[in-house]
Amino acid sequence: MASSGSNLGPTSRDLANRVKGDVAAVGGSADKPVPADLVTTSGSGLDPDLSPASALWQVDRVAAARHLDPAALRALVAAQVQDPLLGVIGEPHVNVLELNLALDKLAKGGAPSKR
Repeated sequence: MASSGSNLGPTSRDLANRVKGDVAAVGGSADKPVPADLVTTSGSGLDPDLSPASALWQVDRVAAARHLDPAALRALVAAQVQDPLLGVIGEPHVNVLELNLALDKLAKGGAPSKR
């Protein structure tokens, strides 16, 4: 499987226009700013983790699609937040695969595992 990020730099007008379009597509506004990692990609284009803010941003949509209580889903996201490596390297993050597996377990009536 081939993958790649874009070659667009931070001063690229094309990148700025794409991000503006993506922000509008997800319903971002001045009152509801979109977490940056929802509308940008890493250099490789492979992003296994999200910020906690990005995971929480999607709770209402995912809860509606999976017929789950949004409060239960928020608690699940909170339980999946991983701290920075050694407490200082990187940022808190949520592993998307692990969250989806926990979501599947929750949807089947099981108790999701906690990080």
